Amino acid sequence: MMPTFASHLDALGQWRADTDARLAALARFAREHDLLDDASAEWFEAMRHRLSGEKLMVAFVAEFSRGKSELINAIFFSDKGRRMMPASAGRTTMCPVELGYDAEDPVGLSLLPIETRLEAASLAEYRTRGAAWTWIGLDLDNPDGMAEALAQVVRTRLVSQDEAARLGFWDAARPDDNPPVQADGLVEIPVWRHARINLPHPLLKRGLVVLDTPGLNAIGTEPELTLGLLPQAHATVFILGADTGVTRSDLSIWRDHLSGPALARYVALNKIDTLADPLSAPDEVAAVIERQRDSVAQTLAIPAAHVFPISARLALTSRLSGDGHGLAASRMEAFEHALSEGLLPRRRDMLADAAVQGAQRFQHQLQRRFGELRRLYADQLLELRGLRGKSTGKVQLMLQRVQAEATEFEQCTARLQAMRSVHARMLKDVLKELSSDRVRAEVEVLQQVLGGSWLPLGARKAFIDLCGRLRGLIEQAQQRNDEVHAMLVASFARLNAEFGFSLVADKPVDVRKYTEDLALIERNYVQYLGLSQAFRLAQPGFQEQFRRMLISRLRVVFETVSNDIELWNKTASAQVDSQLRERRRNFKRRYESLDRIQAASGELDVRLQEVQAQDERVLQLQTRLTVLVDDLVEQAHSDGGLGVAPPLPMMDLDLNLDLLDPSEEASPQPDAVPSQNA
Repeated sequence: MMPTFASHLDALGQWRADTDARLAALARFAREHDLLDDASAEWFEAMRHRLSGEKLMVAFVAEFSRGKSELINAIFFSDKGRRMMPASAGRTTMCPVELGYDAEDPVGLSLLPIETRLEAASLAEYRTRGAAWTWIGLDLDNPDGMAEALAQVVRTRLVSQDEAARLGFWDAARPDDNPPVQADGLVEIPVWRHARINLPHPLLKRGLVVLDTPGLNAIGTEPELTLGLLPQAHATVFILGADTGVTRSDLSIWRDHLSGPALARYVALNKIDTLADPLSAPDEVAAVIERQRDSVAQTLAIPAAHVFPISARLALTSRLSGDGHGLAASRMEAFEHALSEGLLPRRRDMLADAAVQGAQRFQHQLQRRFGELRRLYADQLLELRGLRGKSTGKVQLMLQRVQAEATEFEQCTARLQAMRSVHARMLKDVLKELSSDRVRAEVEVLQQVLGGSWLPLGARKAFIDLCGRLRGLIEQAQQRNDEVHAMLVASFARLNAEFGFSLVADKPVDVRKYTEDLALIERNYVQYLGLSQAFRLAQPGFQEQFRRMLISRLRVVFETVSNDIELWNKTASAQVDSQLRERRRNFKRRYESLDRIQAASGELDVRLQEVQAQDERVLQLQTRLTVLVDDLVEQAHSDGGLGVAPPLPMMDLDLNLDLLDPSEEASPQPDAVPSQNA
């Protein structure tokens, strides 16, 4: 039996715990020996938090009745002995549902009322407002009760078309996307805007977050789904029905909401069990499935290897009953294996690279410090050995020399103060253009275009111009930080030559990589700025949500850029403080040792032994540091039972729109056996 997604995720969790333990040992070693400056301590804390607390989000996206919830049940909750997410016929998830676990929050279901769409606050803001949510406790020992509580996510109510329009579920300009009208003229909408399930399931405790999204209408009317949650997902599973192939609404979801890059993207062709036909041989049914698979791949313009025919229902029932033959027929294990191999090794490699690179930078920083200490100790030993057989007067001359050197060295403080002043001013100039106020001011320019007309046709160009200006800000920040680096290189060279420092300005941080994050935001947002979305964008409520979400996403990018630049500058200045402190300590130790030698005969040999012992201790610290870092590197680069990450799949997202009749939904392919249970 193949390892499941659950077993692979468990292996990743163990790898993260083992790597974090090595990182903790390195940090503890540095702290115990007073080797940890503020900048390094900040990095250790951030990296350990990332290893232990970073979430892994997998988003399941599909139109209604494609078997999303059943697939989630089959992969994650088959150990509960029954369905957990509602997946019965005619009942489907109506609001986005996040499944995760936070030990600080109580176990339960949190529901945000749909009426909150009438307010300007985004979902991100509502996450901090506990009173806005309806909370329902979940009894872990009562699966039936849990399933009954979770059925809340499918609740709906009937409202007038005017109210549906205010809530974003009715658009007279896009009648094909509107829900069906009941006999009394009312339309059905979900009761809840968003649901969060906090559950101590083993996979969720390992950091997995499952995002279950409703159909096209709900995705398109909730900006935070398309602009926030879906782009943040590390993997996206797009589910189609094997009995229907790619319908027009399926294609709309793929084209409008899943075209951005992700670590992994999969297409699950679900319900292959509905293609079974007692009048056809198994080989004939298998051929039908393969033709459906090829047809889906051609329509979505992706390789057929990225489409996985499965039966979520058969997989769930087989796992609940222990039926190995049925599980094999469901083809679920092959899909889970591909999901695991495409996502988890890559997440491990990204975390490993970050941990190893940071630890090795810290090692190089300490090696320079150790080298400086050993050089100072070598000078002391040479000085002390030169005193053998010398008179008291000679020792007195050496004392005067040390005092003179210390006095001369203290003249560097004025030079250091001048350098720090210039450094602080240059860093302030770098960070000023990355501030939240600057981002907000840039977005306001776009907002003026959006608010200037009920049909803001110039919004797309204004947004593209905004993204160009923001990329320019990042490029400008990179150039200015490079200027800071050049200034430090020159200043360090003078300090090294005049005062005997051994300062080194490391290669400056590269923040140009964050323009890729801006490009992703641009691709996700620009779809709302064309003619097809112009009427929706003209609505004040949608505009305000759009603006808030945009500012929130951009602020994250620019805060990350600022933090990287600030941390690099802190690390550069920290070595100045470290070497200054060590040099002062060294002058004090030299003076005290000479003073003791002058006061007592026989003290010279004792002091020689002390300095030699200090030098040996530094050598031992160097050796121990090397062992700890090598241990961390070995652990981080181990596969952890996850194997090697495959190359990123390259998907051609130029959609073949000619394959669909523009006037109707795509019907089952000609070779498909008619479904008995669609």
